[in-house]
Amino acid sequence: MALSDLAPRLAANTSDKIRWKLVWEFLEEYRWESPSLQPSLLQSEPEPVGDERWDALLAALAEHLAAKHDLAPPPWTALRVLRRPWFPAELASQRTDALVWAPAAFRKHGVYLSSKDLEAA
Repeated sequence: MALSDLAPRLAANTSDKIRWKLVWEFLEEYRWESPSLQPSLLQSEPEPVGDERWDALLAALAEHLAAKHDLAPPPWTALRVLRRPWFPAELASQRTDALVWAPAAFRKHGVYLSSKDLEAA
């Protein structure tokens, strides 16, 4: 599944719980793809989800995964930056963890999600 395939699925669901499950599903499928194919799954710009937080999350995810291949982020990621930080975690302890452990690409886009959460997906 390409990142651009994930966006319409996110847009079709308003439940954050389902949206997170879809993100984790994408990450799982991404990890099973061959390393030579993975960067191509990030290049096409996803359609807007209808929620700027999730649009920024897609950009952060694309930039983070591209960096793992030592590649520049896809050009479409540049404008998807939140003005106010988003902490998806509900518990204060999780938010603190995200503040400390959010990968650089996520912090850049204003999404504070712990790298531990990404690895556990």
